[in-house]
Amino acid sequence: MPPSSTSNPYESPLPKSDSNIVTINVGGQFFQTTKQTLNSAGPKSFFAKIAQFQSSTPFIDRDPELFAVLLSLLRTGNLPSRAKAYDLQDLIFESQFYGIEHTLRNSLSSPSQFEPFNLQKSIVLPLNGRDTPSAIAVSRFGSVHVAHGSKITSFDWSLRRKSTFLTQFMAVDSLSPLSDSVVAAGAHDYSGLQIIDLTRKVIETTLDWENVTRSGSTVLAIGSSPEHLFASFESGRRNSNSIMVYDLHTFSPITEIGHNEIFGADIDSAIPATKLKWASGYNLLMASGSHSGPSGVSGNIRLWDVRSGKVVWEVMEKIDCFADVTVSDNLSVIFKVGVHSGEAFFVDMRNLSTGNSWVCLGDNRKVLNGKKEGIGCKVEDQGNQVFCSKGGDIEMWSEVITSSAKKGEEKLDDRIFKKNLIGRVKDTGGSKITNLAFGGNKMFLTRKDQQFVEVWQSSTVEF
Repeated sequence: MPPSSTSNPYESPLPKSDSNIVTINVGGQFFQTTKQTLNSAGPKSFFAKIAQFQSSTPFIDRDPELFAVLLSLLRTGNLPSRAKAYDLQDLIFESQFYGIEHTLRNSLSSPSQFEPFNLQKSIVLPLNGRDTPSAIAVSRFGSVHVAHGSKITSFDWSLRRKSTFLTQFMAVDSLSPLSDSVVAAGAHDYSGLQIIDLTRKVIETTLDWENVTRSGSTVLAIGSSPEHLFASFESGRRNSNSIMVYDLHTFSPITEIGHNEIFGADIDSAIPATKLKWASGYNLLMASGSHSGPSGVSGNIRLWDVRSGKVVWEVMEKIDCFADVTVSDNLSVIFKVGVHSGEAFFVDMRNLSTGNSWVCLGDNRKVLNGKKEGIGCKVEDQGNQVFCSKGGDIEMWSEVITSSAKKGEEKLDDRIFKKNLIGRVKDTGGSKITNLAFGGNKMFLTRKDQQFVEVWQSSTVEF
């Protein structure tokens, strides 16, 4: 019900005492605000057009109650508490009409609202078909793209709008978000890296690596920075590999790093990268890859200076190779889970030049009988935490700030990390986690043999 005339000062038009004041008639109710508030919506928004009215009072044939909520959003940058009484989809439709959906999105799905200690499973996003997810890509504000079979299913930031794109691949193995609607996709059985606009449902371009064997090139990993797109290619004959660097805006090739040719049994020195992660605080690209052979699992982790094309740090893994690895800017650490022990380890990036080794965060126990306790574990960082899947559960590692660290006396080998299990009892367990990703204020994961995506978010989120 509209508010009564005694409680709403906008019921009747007020005289303009200041040229900066704008009066607006929305569905028969009058509102007053400033031109600065209206213009804060952006030059292309409906609000900015309203601010241009000089003498007349514009009439907008829309819902005045929803207008009041969005006007409050413009004034403060946050939705008022009364917004919880409305359906989110109604607010989205209205924000699209006024051209401020991005403002609404930023208010509801900002990464700054991510609460790692208060996550719980909220909803599941169903996928069409019988294929299980093979890759997942999430944009900064939480648009989700899921590869399953030859398809990519997308959900917008509100998780209310869903669409599916049929790719040219038999199966999509690598997926990376370039924007809310554009992804880079690759496959192990199909040559080329495709840039796909999922909103327009078109392939913008296909990028190829011309190897010396001229046997086609498949994609093993994709990554990006604010300026560059990275792709790990392997020749169709699997005897050469490389990491290509492209301009993120034009997709023109810039340079090639880590080009390897494999001769005979010398595979350990030329393992292709299967994960690429940009460390923006250090301007370095982390590339990691491993393979399983008669002597066990071996691999390497390298930090590349893309500008010079040189490796600034690397480690060869054989005794307890990584099941997965990530680099955290906020924590200044490289974090891994041992494929044999299943233990968590870290290397402090602030001391890489001194040849420091892995620091074990667990019991550092020896694994007998050739068991691989960590196989299949996934590791990703978000903010000041590192998340690690163990079977069907998630562990979260956070740094404990000691009194010496507060005084600036912390030693690099004295850093302490604490493990936490996240989720309610009813959320834990289940089949093995196969993908883990973060975007906006949410965590997304997929499980083995399941045709849906789990969404985890703070229990304080109302929408």
